[in-house]
Amino acid sequence: MGPELTVPPTYSPLPPAVHPRHLEIEARTTAWAERFSIGSDELRGRLVTHGIGGFAARILPDGREEVVSLLADFVLWLFGVDDGYCEESDLGHDPGELTGVLHRLLRVAQNPESPVLPGDSLAEGLRDLRHRMSRYGTAGQTARWIDALREYFFSVVWEASYRRSGTVPSLPDYTLMRLYDGATSVVLPMLEMGHGYELQPHEREHTSVRAAAEMASFIITWDNDIFSHHKESRGEGYYLNVLRVLQNEYGTSPDEALTTAIAQRDRVMTLFMRLSAHLRQQGSPQLRQYLHNLGTFIRGSQDWGITSRRYTTPEDPARLPSTLCSTPTDDSRAPLDIPVISWWWGLVPDDDAAPHERAEAARTSAGAMAATT
Repeated sequence: MGPELTVPPTYSPLPPAVHPRHLEIEARTTAWAERFSIGSDELRGRLVTHGIGGFAARILPDGREEVVSLLADFVLWLFGVDDGYCEESDLGHDPGELTGVLHRLLRVAQNPESPVLPGDSLAEGLRDLRHRMSRYGTAGQTARWIDALREYFFSVVWEASYRRSGTVPSLPDYTLMRLYDGATSVVLPMLEMGHGYELQPHEREHTSVRAAAEMASFIITWDNDIFSHHKESRGEGYYLNVLRVLQNEYGTSPDEALTTAIAQRDRVMTLFMRLSAHLRQQGSPQLRQYLHNLGTFIRGSQDWGITSRRYTTPEDPARLPSTLCSTPTDDSRAPLDIPVISWWWGLVPDDDAAPHERAEAARTSAGAMAATT
């Protein structure tokens, strides 16, 4: 059993929001999980109590309802894979076997009509998700979703290699792996779908836009590790978490690792706000909408993380905050000493507005976009 840690309120300059139909979305996701028998009865029974529909409703609070429902079902499916295959079964300790299973699932996503994994509940659920992706998104968005799914599968196999050896990755390796194994990049095409647009390649693939998406992934996964540490450290067997990585990397105590992780995510959050404000000045309306929803993805993950039974674990209560705070613990403009992401800090001009001005500009922009979508 891991140490008792008290997580303080974490920094968020972004306003909370939730889709007005979140209760209906939640009910439909529960029904979808039962219809496709996602995971074991025990796992599914847990997943439908975690408020995953509400999580999707926070990610796309002003998006098309049918896409928000698709996102909710997809997130629940991802937890079925992550919990059922990667963390709670022998597959999660066998990279070779796991690779085979995930490649078969990838084939289902590529060609849902192919007779691969017949009768498998996760495969059947994925077939349904894939058909709906094609219905609500463009061919390009569907292709990028499949590519991101491949990245996610590739990263969880890497994670399984650490689980098999019982070792802890270095901080740079963990950071790189976490950008993908958190499945955040698989959600990104759905941010566009939720508002019925498609970013042009010259914007989506621009280095700064790609970095903004990676920053969002970093913040979301660091927050997830912070909020889930209590649950993970009390589980059976091996677990991967940034707090464990930081303790191993620097020889620090759990409390010191928590302080460091929060400072890291705060520094990236302040950079994300600066970069987003900079990109809004020159971007298309579609890019501004995309940046807005990267922000709702971050804030929605925070709000869900501190309220979901998945992390509050009421049977063994985690010491999580009930609120967020408006002041970062670290707003330094110096790059983090993590080589795989340190290049982010070279993308924002030095003469940007002060942090409080950036936050206010972001709130004003978010409000304006919400009023016009």
